[in-house]
Amino acid sequence: MRQFLAVLLAGLLFGAGLALSGMTDPGRVIAFLDVTGDWDPTLMFVMGGAIAVFAPGWLLLRKRYGHGLFGCALPDLSSGPVSKRLLVGSALFGIGWGIGGVCPGPGLANLSLLRPEAIAFVAAMALGMLLVQRLFRLR
Repeated sequence: MRQFLAVLLAGLLFGAGLALSGMTDPGRVIAFLDVTGDWDPTLMFVMGGAIAVFAPGWLLLRKRYGHGLFGCALPDLSSGPVSKRLLVGSALFGIGWGIGGVCPGPGLANLSLLRPEAIAFVAAMALGMLLVQRLFRLR
């Protein structure tokens, strides 16, 4: 239960940060990707600030305890091989993210506002996840 509450609190904090920084607005995200037009660097500063806060805490937990809060395992630092499937999946994710200006975090945050486009995005994302699990027999 404590682990669930910690994850819930982290998710709520993440969503609040996205909302406060304006990163739930697809127009702002698309403006960041428009480097030849009216470029908006806000996303870069939000991401830089998030990394500056997160990285020291994560490294401290790893060094001092070897695990996360409540005994949760931290991700392994070694990376596996780069496969064709990883590259294709990453490219599809990036293309969809760039076209729509929404990735899963802001999509879920916008879902809380019951925006029709967020509902459609999250439904399509869930369907895509189910299809990939079934097609590639994951889990």
